[in-house]
Amino acid sequence: MSIVVTYLAYLLISVGLTVLVGRVLSRSGRLILVDALGGSDSAARGISSLIVVSFYLISLGFVALTVRTSGDSVTARQAIQLLATKIGEVLLLLGALYLAGIVTLTRLRRKLKAQAQPAAAVTAAGPGPALTSRSASSAGQSPAQSLWRPDPKRTAQ
Repeated sequence: MSIVVTYLAYLLISVGLTVLVGRVLSRSGRLILVDALGGSDSAARGISSLIVVSFYLISLGFVALTVRTSGDSVTARQAIQLLATKIGEVLLLLGALYLAGIVTLTRLRRKLKAQAQPAAAVTAAGPGPALTSRSASSAGQSPAQSLWRPDPKRTAQ
């Protein structure tokens, strides 16, 4: 059996698995973010796209780096063993990256929810002496906007 056939099978299976897992990550990540962003689907899509693109780049980069093996000709048994080993490596990487993506999204969700709670309490109470510069700057913003925009620097008087 030609090593080229084994390479092609490895590439087809690896790219297919990567795309499949990437779509699942995109879908589940967007749901987590929509919940965290209070229903803002466009912001959730943007953040989810950034995470999924990095997932694709790392996964496909790994596939490209591990496609080569020693030897020009292999038996059918060696080809199956080689293919199983390489696909196993890709599956382990995809699982680790998927887990990392979900952990990152969950942490981001917690951070957004924590920022939304104090802002909601301040807006419910109305502006008053308890209004800090942090909550004042983010009172009219969504949780995503206050997360990505730092407070203006205070000047010394």
